[in-house]
Amino acid sequence: MKPVREARMPSREEILQFIKENPDQAGKRDIAKAFNLKGDARIALKDILRDLAGDGLVEKRAKRLAVPGSLPSIAVLDITGRDGDGGLIAKPAEWEANHTERPPLVFIRTSRNQKSPTVGVGDRVLARIFQSSDPSGPSYTGRVVKKIEHRKDAVLGVLRKLDNGEWRLEPVERRQAELAIDPAQLDNAKANDLVEVEVSKISRYGLALGRITQIVGSVASEKALSMIAIHEHEIPHVFPDSVMAEAEKAKPATMAHREDWRKVPLVTIDPADAKDHDDAVYAEPDTDEKNVGGYIATVAIADVAAYVTPDSQLDREALKRGNSVYFPDRVVPMLPERISNDLCSLKELVDRPALAVRMIFDSEGRKISHTFHRIMMCSHARLSYPQAQAAIDGATDEKTAPILDSILKPLWAAYAILKRGRDAREPLELDLPEKKILLTPEGGVDKVIIPPRLDAHKLIEEFMIQANVAAAETLERKKQPLIFRIHDAPSLQKQESLREFLRTLDISLARGADMRPNHFNNILKRVDGTEQQDMVNQVVLRSQSQAEYNPANIGHFGLNLMRYAHFTSPIRRYADLIVHRALISALGLGPDGITPKEEAALPEIAALISTSERRAMAAERATVDRLIAHHLADKIGASFEGRVQGVTKAGLFVSLATYGADGFIPISTLGNDYYLYDETNHALSGERSGKGYRLGDNVEVRLVEALPVAGALRFEMLTEPHPVPSGVRSHHKATRSARTSQKRFPGSSRGKPGGRRGRG
Repeated sequence: MKPVREARMPSREEILQFIKENPDQAGKRDIAKAFNLKGDARIALKDILRDLAGDGLVEKRAKRLAVPGSLPSIAVLDITGRDGDGGLIAKPAEWEANHTERPPLVFIRTSRNQKSPTVGVGDRVLARIFQSSDPSGPSYTGRVVKKIEHRKDAVLGVLRKLDNGEWRLEPVERRQAELAIDPAQLDNAKANDLVEVEVSKISRYGLALGRITQIVGSVASEKALSMIAIHEHEIPHVFPDSVMAEAEKAKPATMAHREDWRKVPLVTIDPADAKDHDDAVYAEPDTDEKNVGGYIATVAIADVAAYVTPDSQLDREALKRGNSVYFPDRVVPMLPERISNDLCSLKELVDRPALAVRMIFDSEGRKISHTFHRIMMCSHARLSYPQAQAAIDGATDEKTAPILDSILKPLWAAYAILKRGRDAREPLELDLPEKKILLTPEGGVDKVIIPPRLDAHKLIEEFMIQANVAAAETLERKKQPLIFRIHDAPSLQKQESLREFLRTLDISLARGADMRPNHFNNILKRVDGTEQQDMVNQVVLRSQSQAEYNPANIGHFGLNLMRYAHFTSPIRRYADLIVHRALISALGLGPDGITPKEEAALPEIAALISTSERRAMAAERATVDRLIAHHLADKIGASFEGRVQGVTKAGLFVSLATYGADGFIPISTLGNDYYLYDETNHALSGERSGKGYRLGDNVEVRLVEALPVAGALRFEMLTEPHPVPSGVRSHHKATRSARTSQKRFPGSSRGKPGGRRGRG
């Protein structure tokens, strides 16, 4: 940071320059200290910063301010080339073009005095980012912290044999060019096989030549479609021999450093098809006469830290994966089955090590206190959500009948107490039902359902949320570094866009006041049960920031919590494993806690696992799109009911009511009119007719084309355009979208919100 300056009120330009030059130290306090501002001057500074944010010149990131479109202090980069002097140039591996169309470039700094990994063009790295002072070069410089395993030249595609006998690779990624394949190097691959190819020769004329390095399987099988996403997103899916060997050598945990809780009647409640069980619950009334009507809720989580120790083979592989990835037909686990499905799975009537939190709540759902314990437990029953719910609703079976009064009813009574606290807290309550694909035994799509949202689901979710809060509170109180799960409030820019959209529905959104989840809940209540309900829920969701992992805490906006950390799923999330280790160290629960080396690397670890999480979500969505496209490939010409799920300059994305998959309608096919794209109001309207389509419209479409490998559907609109609601055309920021022919249509694998509901 620059030295403290003589006290005077800085200009807007000086404040902006300071934020640019000090991305790691650009909080309000840092700025005030740098300019030696005190008293009333700090209030004036707050007003200037609010104005800068309102003008879109700065945005809030965690506890710091940043220039929109700038890079964070730690980022995952892809090295893409060299400059004129031979220096390495990189760009962000993930870039959301909210402010600029092109991602900024980063010059990779190398020094003989620093122990940095050797990297080259094509490598993916984790790097610390610094603002560059050279106006003629890249905007940033970066220092490599870690080289990330990354396939540089692999191309995934479908092998085709032409009529003339030549072989071609049709890449899965449609932006990649076809490759010629040498027939002598097919390596037992057949036509229509999904294969991975390495470019072996580039010709000035004609196609590049490729060499097959892996045969994934026949693309005619739906089971190959998830493999496309695994390869496309470079998700590690084969455990190295050294990792498997370490897992096989693991022995069951002993009673060392543990309390004996095996008689506590903890039970697991999971999906019926769950293969691992990493959380168990129990509740009982509080007998303390000072807490009449209160309850004690206990959550026990599998003690993964007992088996996956810092810097072990298992640990390094888990960090590389970041999380488990869930596809309709398979799971790519973070840990080998020996750990996840055996030693750390809280099996029924089997002794298992766990970390437990015992939380005491008053009759209004306010937490009075909590304590953490390292235990040996024994699950008294393995239950499914429908099974537990049925028992509470009066339909017991041979397993639930004996424990209905002693275990299940106290759990539901405790949940009723916790729900009071949740209702008082008012977290964001979006109504976005989640669809689930059910597969046939062969791996094809059977049907798509919306599973019922039972109180059993809500009970486990609220117990897990409270356990996560307790973990964050304990570690913060102990001043123990950890990784928080943070969720920032919507940016002022997104708030303003939402405000303009709501104005067209005669709904107001307060300006200037600190935004809270209940502001959005009030909006959602106003449209509940109306034809605008789904549209408003979608637009409110899109206005939200993206949750992430970060060692700097800003709270969780969506849950309306000041302190929140992921603690409840260490089998499938690396963030939770870090929190477990932090608790073990902070509370003196054993020798296998977090290490000083890990504490120093928490910013880098948080950046890596945040990237892994987004990678997993993208791969899961892409696989669903491909499965649905494969299922509908023989239904060309069929008509479907759908809903407009996205509006762009190029056309409409329509989600099928039956399947939940998105398809595209190019604007050039909408009719004999020039359509105006209204970004604020999420609409396309005809320039002459004033009729068009809007986000949330129910429409009928005809399937024109289905590309299973790309996961893309193209539709033709059958529903006639309707008059755009009053206010859209008067308030719109419209741009003319000319009717142009489109040889290819955008796939539905775009980044759309959603995903499987996690526990907290």
